Amino acid sequence: MMRNTMTAQEALLHLRYTAWASRRLIQAVRELPVEKHSTDHQISHASLIGTLCHTFFADAVWYMRAVDPSLPYPNPKEVIPLEELEPRWNALLDKWEAWAQSLTDSDLDRVVTFRFMDGNTGSTLLKHVILHVVNHGTLHRGQVVALIRQAGVKPPGTDLIYYYRELGAAAQTG
Repeated sequence: MMRNTMTAQEALLHLRYTAWASRRLIQAVRELPVEKHSTDHQISHASLIGTLCHTFFADAVWYMRAVDPSLPYPNPKEVIPLEELEPRWNALLDKWEAWAQSLTDSDLDRVVTFRFMDGNTGSTLLKHVILHVVNHGTLHRGQVVALIRQAGVKPPGTDLIYYYRELGAAAQTG
């Protein structure tokens, strides 16, 4: 058996990071003219809103698979306007965090068994699901950052080190 390379506290920390970074990016996109949201940039999910929706979809699918399999499978092709996406995503990010607060170190070695969209069955360790959710979000937030720059706006910093620094500054003043 592989040694657990992640603790429950680290899982919580990194799920909080992905929520922090996603919320910062949503705020930045909200500041752009609405017509910039759906411009097709010929990237993997076409537009700013398409990329954000894809990231939300993945967060929702993995939550359903790892935490609550009774939830319906979300529609991967649904493009949700930002004013609808933001509250739905915020609620999902809050659910991820609330769930992660109850994790123990040994929970992270649980095998998550799930169905792919094509009906086939898959399985992976919970700690790998969490790392995937965080890493997948980082990949697509990077794409959104580039599109915000192309729109002529300075994007917010969403790198993990900025989150750590913000936590450190809060700890020093709190």
